[in-house]
Amino acid sequence: MKQEIKIFFTALMFYTRIPCPKFDDFDEELLNKATRYFPLIGWIVASGAVLTVYLLHFILPLSVCVILSLAVSVLMTGSFHEDGFADSCDGFGGGWTKTRILDIMKDSRVGTYAVVGLILLFLLKISATVELLQHDFIFGLKTIFLAHVLSRFTTETLIFTHEYSREDATSKVKPLAKKLSVKNLFISLLFTLPAFLLFQNVWIFVVFIPVYLMKMYLARYFTKWIDGYTGDCLGATQQITEVIIYLAMLILWKFI
Repeated sequence: MKQEIKIFFTALMFYTRIPCPKFDDFDEELLNKATRYFPLIGWIVASGAVLTVYLLHFILPLSVCVILSLAVSVLMTGSFHEDGFADSCDGFGGGWTKTRILDIMKDSRVGTYAVVGLILLFLLKISATVELLQHDFIFGLKTIFLAHVLSRFTTETLIFTHEYSREDATSKVKPLAKKLSVKNLFISLLFTLPAFLLFQNVWIFVVFIPVYLMKMYLARYFTKWIDGYTGDCLGATQQITEVIIYLAMLILWKFI
């Protein structure tokens, strides 16, 4: 149990800015195991976003509440995934070879592709979430949970099914989980399923189809250009599939 708590705090430490106990005996295998708690991190971040919307909607317009909830989620994660999305936009937008793409993605400077990508990403998140909440407030709140949890699980499936870009593996980048066992994927799935059960409707599982198709497309795209994925690719996958979930739910809300 003590080891499992340590693994959970490892996940909390690397995927959020939430204060947690520190320890010195870190190794890569610990981070690989911590990936099993990625959907649970989604529950925690989504809780902050949902609580913000719920408390503020009594006194502020819904659109303002959604923007503030987005700010809360960004603060909780330290823009961890948004940074990966931005770097991916710059890398794949401005690079035409594997080496050049990886070099751009490692550059801390932000380019035009990243700025435009982030603007479109946030606009889609805000507008889709506002629409969902206006249709059915409780349904919208449940969707926020589903989007955060399922997008993180989908990112884990990319780690499970594809290889880390070997050329990037020797670079001095922040620690990253690069492999996922069947056991950890199953545990992660157990943390994900309750997000579907919130809706108490079998139609909700349909949303997994466009999400997984997008994941497969991104995985194929990453492999084509850089022979695998990087940490930035995982961040991009999480952000893009989160948006796909919001858009899919806008289509499905009448049936759920």
